[in-house]
Amino acid sequence: MLTRLAATAAAIVFSAGLAAAEDKVRIGTEGAYPPFNNLEADGSLVGFDIDIANALCEEMQVECEFVVQDWDGMIPALLAGKFDAIIASMSITEERMEVIDFTDKYYNTPPAIAVPLDSELKGVTADDLSGIRMGAQSATTHSNYAEEKFPDTDLQLYPTPDEYKLDLANGRIDAAIDDVVVLSEWLESDDGKCCRILGTLTPDPVINGEGAGVGIRKGEDDLKAKFNAAIQAIRENGKYEEINNKYFAFDVYGS
Repeated sequence: MLTRLAATAAAIVFSAGLAAAEDKVRIGTEGAYPPFNNLEADGSLVGFDIDIANALCEEMQVECEFVVQDWDGMIPALLAGKFDAIIASMSITEERMEVIDFTDKYYNTPPAIAVPLDSELKGVTADDLSGIRMGAQSATTHSNYAEEKFPDTDLQLYPTPDEYKLDLANGRIDAAIDDVVVLSEWLESDDGKCCRILGTLTPDPVINGEGAGVGIRKGEDDLKAKFNAAIQAIRENGKYEEINNKYFAFDVYGS
């Protein structure tokens, strides 16, 4: 009898734990990619990704719990169970989908090239950029794009965008590649007065994917369905537009 009661009690505790877990979704994000996600000095997270995550959690009637994770370790941390989903401007690519699953996109913007104000570079073709030193954040679609499309550039990889921005401002590299929104946001700040957008690039679907989506572990179809329904809902009820207009002067969702 005691064994049966103990087993019953354990089952109740286990069920309560599952119910509590279902009321909370742990979101992994980088906190170093403004205006999409950024960790403030007071420890708070801000940005488009963060607001979208909160809106999706509200739509799903769950609590968002954010976990800050270095970019290079983002997918391994998801697979290890450190969090339940990635909302960190991660592009949906075939390479990543071999390891994890994604929801539908929640935004899609093109890459671009930034250069110093006095740069003599004239264009963004492979010939235009041949022989230059180009900076990019490592393990991103942008670094992959540069490796594939600009084979004759000297590609310098950085753990976060802050490092390549500093080197570009100080003349240690000749150009940088990143999302056009990220570069534009930086160029509008005091730290970005050094530089300008040289041009935008035509995305390659194989490299750049279909836009940024919520990354989840394979097999978690229920969670994926809930996120997809929430993405569609905030697109339809005006919440997405409200968040979009807080950060951007155009619709970043893309076609």
